[in-house]
Amino acid sequence: MTIQSCFERYEKKYCLSIRQQRFLIERMRPYMKKDEYGEYTICNIYYDTDDFRLIRVSLEKPVYKEKLRVRSYGVPQEDGKVFVELKKKFDGVVYKRRITTGIQNVEPFLSGELPGENFGQIGREIGYFQSFYQTVPKVFIGYDRLAFAGIDDPQLRITFDTNLRWRDTGVDLRLGDHGAPIALPCGDVLMEVKIPGACPLWLSHLLSDAQAFPTSFSKYGACYRDELSAGVHTTDLKEDTFCA
Repeated sequence: MTIQSCFERYEKKYCLSIRQQRFLIERMRPYMKKDEYGEYTICNIYYDTDDFRLIRVSLEKPVYKEKLRVRSYGVPQEDGKVFVELKKKFDGVVYKRRITTGIQNVEPFLSGELPGENFGQIGREIGYFQSFYQTVPKVFIGYDRLAFAGIDDPQLRITFDTNLRWRDTGVDLRLGDHGAPIALPCGDVLMEVKIPGACPLWLSHLLSDAQAFPTSFSKYGACYRDELSAGVHTTDLKEDTFCA
């Protein structure tokens, strides 16, 4: 199986009840099927500056924002593979670029000890980003995901995330997927619709029938706003922003 390294798409989030989730899954069966992984646990380490500059900028909802994270599917072993991802959003479009590497290479790579050139063009982009921001691991965020892909258009993806959790101690993917709950603003399930272009008509009708409406929600943003922001010494956000 080829691992995709570059993404360009629109992403919309919805907070759902269990009833709404079941309704949507049943009604979208003619159009969607579980992806090759089906149900799995996603583990992330979000990187940020000492004063949380990246998430503070993101929460102000600028036209352009960016973030760096390391992701694994399940808890990786000592020799496990992970993704180092640079995710940007500009004018509503999400651009994600990532490399795959052994978890033992992450710290040397992001500290500059292991050159970005070793990972090609995307590695160089991540290296430039890191040299500008000098980020460090800040927060672990995990959740359980049920994922579907379009039958006719596999680039259309719909995911359902539950059991959102976080921690800011032991921020290492190898230390397990435990954490304190992250509360959704409403409902029990966070659904994401990821699509390269216009929303299909059938999906628009289905969302309307389910009374599912888009929401602005960031897992990392919720952790920062609700748990981490108190007492953080901040700097002026009007400084230059890195743009690769």
